[in-house]
Amino acid sequence: MSDIIQLLPDSVANQIAAGEVIQRPASVIKELMENAIDAGASNIRVMVVDAGRTSIQVIDDGCGMSETDARLAFERHATSKIRQADDLFALHTMGFRGEALPSIAAVSQVVLTTRTADDEIGTCLTLQGSRVVAQEPVACPVGCNFRVDNLFFNVPARRKFLKTNATELNNILTAFERIVLVYPNVNFIFYSNQQELLNLRAGSLRQRIVDVFGKKLSQGLLPVEVDTPLCRITGFVGKPETARKKGSQEYFFANGRYMRHPYFHRAVVTAFERLVPEGMLPTYFIYFDVSPADVDVNIHPTKTEIKFENEQSIFQILSAAVKDAIGRFCEVPTIDFDVEGRPDIPVLDPQKDVTRVPQVQYSPSYNPFDTPSPGRARSMSSEDVLEMLAATKTHAEVQSPSLFDDEPAPVIAEMSPTHYQYKGQYIMTAVKSGLMIIDQHRADVRICFERNMERFSRGQHNIQRLLFPEMVQFSPSDNVMMQRFLPDLSVMGFDISDLGGGSYAIGGIPAGLEGVDPGSLLRNIVTDAASRGVSSDEELHTSLALGMARNTAIVYGQVLSNAEMERVVNELFSCSNANYTPDGRPILCILEQRDIEQLLG
Repeated sequence: MSDIIQLLPDSVANQIAAGEVIQRPASVIKELMENAIDAGASNIRVMVVDAGRTSIQVIDDGCGMSETDARLAFERHATSKIRQADDLFALHTMGFRGEALPSIAAVSQVVLTTRTADDEIGTCLTLQGSRVVAQEPVACPVGCNFRVDNLFFNVPARRKFLKTNATELNNILTAFERIVLVYPNVNFIFYSNQQELLNLRAGSLRQRIVDVFGKKLSQGLLPVEVDTPLCRITGFVGKPETARKKGSQEYFFANGRYMRHPYFHRAVVTAFERLVPEGMLPTYFIYFDVSPADVDVNIHPTKTEIKFENEQSIFQILSAAVKDAIGRFCEVPTIDFDVEGRPDIPVLDPQKDVTRVPQVQYSPSYNPFDTPSPGRARSMSSEDVLEMLAATKTHAEVQSPSLFDDEPAPVIAEMSPTHYQYKGQYIMTAVKSGLMIIDQHRADVRICFERNMERFSRGQHNIQRLLFPEMVQFSPSDNVMMQRFLPDLSVMGFDISDLGGGSYAIGGIPAGLEGVDPGSLLRNIVTDAASRGVSSDEELHTSLALGMARNTAIVYGQVLSNAEMERVVNELFSCSNANYTPDGRPILCILEQRDIEQLLG
């Protein structure tokens, strides 16, 4: 039997490695910018065309490469960052694997122009699919100029599954932000289709954060700084009032490298307990300086996962540092007690007899539950529900909707004349087969979603003008999505003016949303739609309609009157699908009569 195991050609090996290292245009931006940082560049320009599909260009003024180094840089595992295995435990550079440039060259057409300060002329190297096509001397400035054209030209499957230009540009800007936030002493400029989107001048860390995310954020940042033998932690956390449900800025950096760390995220969230509402996420920019020997960044090619040797200790240090920052700057909200109508506490009089036991007068026959307040739903225990069922089920002549069919549930013709609200979260009503329990928030999400989709189909413009325009600022990555959503938001009833630089003025909101914070509403809608990812106008409309429905629907804990619950039930069963929310979550369930009888049997 002949031998069947053989070594793969370098071009094939590079293409396989590119599947992990180069996932999309944003991956190319990340790798080339990190190389520029490692080369000591103080000015970096990034230019993309068609969100990186057509062209990506990164120009730096770093140390550059000689003719030999330029040719060798595209070989697998060729790197200037490390020399031996022990160097992995003393890393001070962004890259070290030697896989980025070979992976990029394997799936694109690359032109590299570079020169060192010691050379009079530079080198221009042209590669296509890992093959060197041309190499010639050229006059150029000191540094490197990488141009990557036609990404994934030889991997059509990967190119086919790239998202829309808006989505890919959003991912590129996200990768760009993660690097510029670490190096505020470097000048960065970003161009998209020859239009300048960002021009970040060297300055302080706080100024860099403000330049990226807007001036409004500067007022809500609290400095964090602690130095211990284990690690040094610096950065900023947002004030409690800047917390958001979605779209908050959450950044961890370890030794100048962006990382994701759910365990440390929990440490920050723990420090904000009882200071922000449940479900709200604080803003933070936290920088860790740890001995390279105590961390392992060699886990994944993207290097966003980092293992710490003393995670539990650093968790405690981080949580304490954030709590100290909040308390030191007096940002813990004070408790404002309501003193209206409180009894006066008398001063002790030694002349009076204080040994006499006070007598309490009360009426034994008084029952506050005999006369409930009109128009309000009363909270009920499970025993109250089962007692109520026997009295109210005779009024219900309605079949329960099937929870396992995709067909729309029938409209309720007859139902219990009274609905009950349980713990400010569920609406309960008697039906023929038992007790129907409706999630009030999910039900209103379905109702609002179908109302919004109808507006899209009709092109309605029901605008409620604001007395004073509301200003809202988006980060560069969110601003890309906002530009795409603008025409559809106007159909929804928003009056929005683009002021440039990611700033917008909201002059009107959809009618019926009075009392809602327009800035937070718009930011949440865009964040929800961007997180879902859209590739067509229909998906865009659906995503916007769902995002707006989630942010305007009845919230948990809101007490509803019987008339309001009646409105929710009637409108729910007028929807095309009363059983599930647009994202597939169940809205209602039926507690069968026979199950109740078994519980009481």
